[in-house]
Amino acid sequence: MKFRNSIIALVVSAAATIGPAYGQTSDGQPVATSIEQFAAKLVGRIGFAAQEIGSDEVIALNGDETFPMASTYKVAIATAVLDRVDKKELSLDQLVEITPDMMMIGDAALSDTFVHPGLQLSVANLMEIMITESDNTATDTLIGLAGGAAAVTENLRRLGVTDFSVDRTTGEIIGEFYGLPGPATMKVAIEAFKTRPELATIVSDRNLDFEADPRDHATPLAMLKLLLAIDSSTAMSAESRDFLIDVMSRTRTGAARLKGLLPKGTPVAHKTGTIGGVANDVGYITLPDGRRFAIAVFTKSSETSEADRDRAIAEVARSLYDYYYVGQMAKQ
Repeated sequence: MKFRNSIIALVVSAAATIGPAYGQTSDGQPVATSIEQFAAKLVGRIGFAAQEIGSDEVIALNGDETFPMASTYKVAIATAVLDRVDKKELSLDQLVEITPDMMMIGDAALSDTFVHPGLQLSVANLMEIMITESDNTATDTLIGLAGGAAAVTENLRRLGVTDFSVDRTTGEIIGEFYGLPGPATMKVAIEAFKTRPELATIVSDRNLDFEADPRDHATPLAMLKLLLAIDSSTAMSAESRDFLIDVMSRTRTGAARLKGLLPKGTPVAHKTGTIGGVANDVGYITLPDGRRFAIAVFTKSSETSEADRDRAIAEVARSLYDYYYVGQMAKQ
């Protein structure tokens, strides 16, 4: 609470003395610097970027530094798939067969529920569980429907989003993280975990070699640019935008991250990402007066507890919430 009170004091002071220029991207901003000092105790490295919808002011810390995206890259996959939906190359009600050999490991996985052949899901339902549950089977199926990882990155470049690349399926990412002989399908993972049970204990362990791989990385500013392109209907039609943000509003992972310290009932549409020493969360937060801001928070190289990593992200979100809301009231 002491930290948050000091942030509010900084917000009010900045709003009263510096005005709109305060929000320009700069690692020297008082609020950003205070967040960095506090977060250093909770995570290995943190970067974030935020912008109020309709404003041209950006607040960022380490905004140009690349971070492993983990499952936050699923926002880019959804964007590429919805672009194909808008082009009538796919439809949301189109059924897709999910065979046993397509099943990937992961939390809340389809593979844990559907153990027999005969599963079909619509594109819309695949999107739903990819975002809300971070299901990896759904994700890799949708990457295929998007045309592959390279097609997802190509779609980002079409939108002018650089410093952001999608290079592998989730099966490939997890397989390489664990040192498996191939993508992390249920069959491969079961065999590996049977012969190397210690693999089950490293899911939250920092892996600097994995983080050093430049694939599937983005900067906070690049992710922010994608979020803004989605919201403005630049990345997709207004109908597809509404569908995606609605899905993101039902996300059930990461309740202690962006949402963790916000006032109860604050609308948040977001997507989390977690692997090794990486904990991320990106999305949109709505203020009490109806204004909204987009935010991307990335962390890496953490040896702290998962609760501490979540708390760092929550502190960023609450500090910026206070900046945009309390700071606005101070200027009135």
